[in-house]
Amino acid sequence: MATPDGYPADGTRDVPDTHDTAADAALTVLAPRVQLLRQLAGGDGLTAAAARAGVPQPTATRWLAEASTALGTDITVRAGRGVRLTRAGELLVDGARAALAELRAAARTAAAESDPRTGTVTLGFLHTLGETRVPQLISGFRRDHPGVRFHLTQTFHEALLDRLRDGAIDLALTAPMPGEPGETDHPDLAWNVLYEQPMRLVIPAAHRLAGVRRVRLHHLQSETFITLKHGYGLRHITDALFAGAGFVPGIAFEGEDVDTVRGLVGAGLGIAVLPAGDRSETSATVEVELSPPAIRRIGLVWPAARPLAPAVAAFRDHAVASC
Repeated sequence: MATPDGYPADGTRDVPDTHDTAADAALTVLAPRVQLLRQLAGGDGLTAAAARAGVPQPTATRWLAEASTALGTDITVRAGRGVRLTRAGELLVDGARAALAELRAAARTAAAESDPRTGTVTLGFLHTLGETRVPQLISGFRRDHPGVRFHLTQTFHEALLDRLRDGAIDLALTAPMPGEPGETDHPDLAWNVLYEQPMRLVIPAAHRLAGVRRVRLHHLQSETFITLKHGYGLRHITDALFAGAGFVPGIAFEGEDVDTVRGLVGAGLGIAVLPAGDRSETSATVEVELSPPAIRRIGLVWPAARPLAPAVAAFRDHAVASC
């Protein structure tokens, strides 16, 4: 029985034969000495075994001599006009076969990563984007790339950039973009803006400004604010907005996610500046437009100098084209 992705229910799946060919080619590079021993064990003469291993016969002869010296015992002996494996050589081949099988499986997996149809994308993103935006992007991409798999990571802005740099993730969906107000430039990263979100003042439903259509931020200097903690991209943005308005806000609480901040605002513990939400005016909070308008730009970020695997590049291009 197949899963919705089209894979067998036991979690296995067939990989196209092109990956077998690529794995065999990789083994020729990675394990020619193991291949040589395997061919000798199969009854090939030294000339034929060397040819199958893709090396000249003198090179094969030197390898065998080097292996014998390293082990302290001969692994081949003369047999008429050719050679045959000794008992030590046969024991070595027994282990080499297992090693070769493991290496071939690893090479096959590595070859699959180079195929845009079957690779893996490791995507990091902000918590606020996990409910709708990320599922929409992945769903749209997998309609044309059903074999690509995703590893997903949710964390805050600065952690996403660190993980991009150390190779733990391929792409990050985050904000703000490098070089924007409140954010330093990052010449080692490349990015593309996908869309914009308006920023709003979020206040308790019973707040004195609940009936106001828009408000200037510098008029709120006496208010108590609730923000995200330092290190979060949204905190970078709000700190820049407050600086632009000419004041340092009085902050009562610092949270780790937008829902918590909204909940604290709804409980009457302060006000906040957050991306526009989809909550109705009948909830515990009200959103008021800012004047002048403020936005949060959401973008996809990746390392500028590291080549992207084909599946990763394909997902990046899909994300850019679909927003």
